[in-house]
Amino acid sequence: MLEREIEKYLYDQAKKHGGLCYKWSSPQCAGVPDRILMLNGTVWFVECKSSTGKLSKLQSKTIDKIRAQGMLVIVVNSKEMVDQLIQHITNG
Repeated sequence: MLEREIEKYLYDQAKKHGGLCYKWSSPQCAGVPDRILMLNGTVWFVECKSSTGKLSKLQSKTIDKIRAQGMLVIVVNSKEMVDQLIQHITNG
């Protein structure tokens, strides 16, 4: 499955559950996750990858920095992972 299909599915599922899922672009800081998901009082930074995609070194470093600030970051590479994330947030 393509990365853009997973990203679209994440957006659609967030909207379906009453959440927000903004595309994140940071011109002065490359390597940031693709989306900011706000749902059920939580904020998640979500990096979408294809089933065969891998994080670049810069993406890994950036994710580590975000996590070091106490933020929630996840990498999803399938619709099933998106479903698990949404279920975790809404039923957790």
